[in-house]
Amino acid sequence: MQEFEEIEVEGMTCANCAMGVQKGLEKIGLEEVDVNFSTGEVRYKNSPKLSAEKINKTVEEIGYHVKSSNTEEKSSTLSKIEKKFYFSLIFTIPLFAHMFLPFAWLHNAWVQLGLSLPVVFVGFFHFGKSAYHSLKNGVPNMDVLIFIGSMSAFGYSLFGTLQYMGTPEVANYLFYETAATIITLVLLGNVLEHRSVKQTTTAISELSELQKNTAKRIILVNGEEQIEEIDASELSISDQLQVNEGDRIPVDGRIQKGNAKVDESMISGESDAVKKDAGDKVVGGTIIQSGNFQMIVTAVGKDTVLSKIIDLVKKAQADKPEIQRLGDKVSAIFVPVVVGIALLTFSIWYFALGAGLQVSMMNAVAVLVISCPCAMGLATPTAVMVGLGRAAKNGILIKGGATVEQFAKIKHIVFDKTGTLTTGDFSIKSVEIIDPKVKESEALSIVYSLEKYSTHPIAKSLVKTLKEKGVKSMPLMNQEEVKGKGIQAKDLEDNFYQLGAAKWLNPNGEASLYLSKNEQLIAALVIEDEVRSDSKSMLESFRKVGITTHLLSGDKEEKTSKLALELGIDSYKAEQMPEEKLIEIERLQNEGYTAMVGDGINDAPALSKATVGVSLSNSTQIAIQSAQVILLNAKSLKSIYESFLISKHTFLTIKQNLFWAFFYNVLAIPLAAMGYLDPMIAALSMAFSDVIVIGNSIRLKRKKIE
Repeated sequence: MQEFEEIEVEGMTCANCAMGVQKGLEKIGLEEVDVNFSTGEVRYKNSPKLSAEKINKTVEEIGYHVKSSNTEEKSSTLSKIEKKFYFSLIFTIPLFAHMFLPFAWLHNAWVQLGLSLPVVFVGFFHFGKSAYHSLKNGVPNMDVLIFIGSMSAFGYSLFGTLQYMGTPEVANYLFYETAATIITLVLLGNVLEHRSVKQTTTAISELSELQKNTAKRIILVNGEEQIEEIDASELSISDQLQVNEGDRIPVDGRIQKGNAKVDESMISGESDAVKKDAGDKVVGGTIIQSGNFQMIVTAVGKDTVLSKIIDLVKKAQADKPEIQRLGDKVSAIFVPVVVGIALLTFSIWYFALGAGLQVSMMNAVAVLVISCPCAMGLATPTAVMVGLGRAAKNGILIKGGATVEQFAKIKHIVFDKTGTLTTGDFSIKSVEIIDPKVKESEALSIVYSLEKYSTHPIAKSLVKTLKEKGVKSMPLMNQEEVKGKGIQAKDLEDNFYQLGAAKWLNPNGEASLYLSKNEQLIAALVIEDEVRSDSKSMLESFRKVGITTHLLSGDKEEKTSKLALELGIDSYKAEQMPEEKLIEIERLQNEGYTAMVGDGINDAPALSKATVGVSLSNSTQIAIQSAQVILLNAKSLKSIYESFLISKHTFLTIKQNLFWAFFYNVLAIPLAAMGYLDPMIAALSMAFSDVIVIGNSIRLKRKKIE
């Protein structure tokens, strides 16, 4: 059973709608409920005590509709609101036209009542159902305001029609067009909002499309290999597939025979095709540019790299930054406050200023329908969805809105040296034999055998180099990686070997690595790697925006200082053990938000400790889990600065959206209360205030960031 389940809910229009669904599901016993009203996704921890039917029924009782998983319903859900809007528009246009057209019959009270009734009927059930359930759950939403406003205008008109029909006085009571126009314009706003929000989630949609694929499965028929074409969702682990030039690789796997150049840009953002040979892993969703191969399926469904990326992006988009709490707090009390202002407006106009019932009520209705809690609720999630989606398309995975806010505010950025600022492709410059009984070939064999069991980038690089040189390995047991120091193991004769840094095995030594046998040094190795070509420009970009750069390395003082000077790094510390890196990160965090960029097992604690941990995709699993930002294109360091820029501009967009949402309400509500805005103009303004917020968020998709 999956730990978390996800359903799609239709009909939520604001943060209070989401809060109502969350409270309703928590009441029946669900835990860790997370509701994203922008996308309609509801995620909750699986409970064996509650059936899917019970959960769906609860959502329906709250006033919303659970979409089924079939594609037909998904494609038609938006049309439900569109149908309501177009139906209402048919009756609203002639009703509204009586103000401009000289047709006497349009001014007849009964004609206006007849034209408005179908629209009011739609509004009564569409907004009324949602309003009732939101009040029942103790979280009044925007539909409460629309329902009260439109029904007040209709009720006032109906009272006047029945009371004064046949007299000239009846004309003073006819506001049927106001009731109908409010409902129609708000439905228009909902349609535009749904269409706009859909554009904010295109990144996930595009990634999900990569999963919709067919596969050529190799099967045996009467002892002969044949190919059958099936849907990728029907594949199982260990299935054998044929993949040809131009094909999209259906799922994750390992090449059995053949080779190809694979375009991985849709996953990593890397534009150059990657050469793949027998034994190499391939990722589902990527495309073969040239060549062909046979592969064995190693992961399907939720376990594929693509599924994990989609899941990570979805979770990240649901994660709220700190700044959203302000919007949520205001949204929670917004509706009762607006109802209070509307009542106060009516009272002041009617009792204090002596205005008639008509003027007093229309001003109160204008207050109700112009206020817009939705804009505040949409301000943050839409920007986060677009920002994280843009990052994902560029091979950058940012784990949530909170990370976006923190990354945008960093004052310090700390780098590890090996595999981050340098290529991590090490070569052995020299080997010094300390014990004359040991031959160089024997020492290299021990080094190769030990490093095979390490996840450290230096180890991986040395293993590759020694393997290419034809160095043979020897059987070892009890292998243990010692964080920040090296690796140790025993051979079949119980000899104890250690390979690691000078600080661990020979504190006064100058070599990069030392090898010991039964705690006696037998060899010293000097290794070197190259500085990445784009390290200097990336560091310069951070310095230009006022962010201090730091280097923490486990390497010797001489090498570390030389690199820091070459790259213009503001400060450095050499020969750092993992616990010392933690202390330095903590010190920097006392001065301001700190990001740590690392690669390898030594960095996992520091990545966890930093405000924002940034990990390259060739990192170990521990390092990736510790990081809040994962860079899938490990070849290019510019993605580090790009991830910062995306976070910075996403956070800027959130602030712009919130400013607009607050500014709109602070300006619009008093204007309506003072009688400067007709209820119909108020409804139109409210409908488009959401679209402005969403439009500003969508702008982030193509905005030039620098």
